[in-house]
Amino acid sequence: MRVFVMTLLLSVFVAGCAPFIPVKDDFGTSAAVPAGDIPPEFAEFNAYDPAINPLLADQMCATPYQSLEDKNLAAAGGRIVQARGRCVTHIPFWGN
Repeated sequence: MRVFVMTLLLSVFVAGCAPFIPVKDDFGTSAAVPAGDIPPEFAEFNAYDPAINPLLADQMCATPYQSLEDKNLAAAGGRIVQARGRCVTHIPFWGN
């Protein structure tokens, strides 16, 4: 009986020593988009298809990608498209 009580107390103590680690479940993608008259050396580098960001983000997720925010920021030689989203939380079929 003493061994059981000591094991129980030890497990509670060990669980209490684990720090809380906050989870940031969203991630962002960004790309440069050509706009206006830009130098030819930047034109090839900025060849961006707007459909690529969601495709790449969807490939990173095991569950469907959920878009949270899209921003267009001014930049030299065009603009920057910044997207933020997260993977949808997995819901198991059986049990919980």
